[in-house]
Amino acid sequence: MLDSLAIKNFRNLKDLTIPSLGKVNLITGKNNTGKSAILEAIAIYATRGNIDLIFQLLDDRGENYSATGLKTNPTDANIRSLSSLFTNRLVSYDSKDAISIGCIKNTLLGTNSLAQKPVTLQIVRYFEDLHTDKRGNVTSRIQDPIPKKEIKSIIINSKAGFEIEDEEDSFILPIDKDITFSSYAAWINEDNLQFVRTGNLEREINGKLFDKITLTEKEQYVISALKIIEPSTERIAFVEEVPGKRTAVIKLSEKQEVLPLRSMGDGINRILTVILAMVNAEGGYLLIDEFENGLHYTVQERLWSIIFKLAQDLNIQVFVTTHSEDSIAAFSRVLNTPNQTLAGKLIRLDNVNGTIKQVEYNAEELKIANKNNIETR
Repeated sequence: MLDSLAIKNFRNLKDLTIPSLGKVNLITGKNNTGKSAILEAIAIYATRGNIDLIFQLLDDRGENYSATGLKTNPTDANIRSLSSLFTNRLVSYDSKDAISIGCIKNTLLGTNSLAQKPVTLQIVRYFEDLHTDKRGNVTSRIQDPIPKKEIKSIIINSKAGFEIEDEEDSFILPIDKDITFSSYAAWINEDNLQFVRTGNLEREINGKLFDKITLTEKEQYVISALKIIEPSTERIAFVEEVPGKRTAVIKLSEKQEVLPLRSMGDGINRILTVILAMVNAEGGYLLIDEFENGLHYTVQERLWSIIFKLAQDLNIQVFVTTHSEDSIAAFSRVLNTPNQTLAGKLIRLDNVNGTIKQVEYNAEELKIANKNNIETR
């Protein structure tokens, strides 16, 4: 679990530090203050720089230029894509411009020695040393980043790469050729991360997630959540209406036939997506972008209650973004209920002269802010 967060050189987050985090964290702020960027950064950290995830994030923002099908130089297309991750889209071979995502190293109690080291991302120049046997077959390959001071003198003989480094290993992805993966969605199988996107019902993903919890106690968590909108919910299932395409159906207590869940509106489908993601994130992270999408304000408090309960029962750290005053108010009410012992935080992001800054509110501070009509979004 992240007890704090430090992000450097990632998208519009040049140097953001959040000294303390809760189990459930709601992130607010105006447009272009980095709310979604924080979720992306946490996803990269949680998966220790999973390259499939990184290209999925680029793809989702329309920044995967290597997948456009245009006849472009692979190196140029990949550098253009990957530069989208860096503040001001800066292409630099200097380590001071590398992306770094992790916990704050020094806390009030001293160095946080239990936290994983940051994940760092950087475009580098490297030599590729190919060792061959007597027959000319490649037997080993060594890739070493080139120090910045030596780049100019040896750039002709070097290659461009994308270096991903964490506490266990350093990996350089060659970017002078087309980068292809078997599935951009492979990262969703990470046991410690689930990412619910803006307005996306994720029907195909939902079926796979439901399969993982079928006939377990977690199935009841899903049914209970759906009852927020449809109290007569008895069961759900995923059926293959056409070859290769599965959709959710629901059985209601007063009806004999099953109904397509998509016929019942965006709200119940959004709740299904959120809860399926959550029960599959046990012991890890749940990320939700724009919590309020598809949800009427009257159901948000009950959904927050379920999220707080599951975060505690399943040991999940939750990060959610919102623009909505209703979502903030519902979050505040649940956070300040008498029996609520789970630590929660509201984090407001502000753009101050081009630099993103944060303001944090714990339960008591959020209560005071609401009482005094202090802006929290």
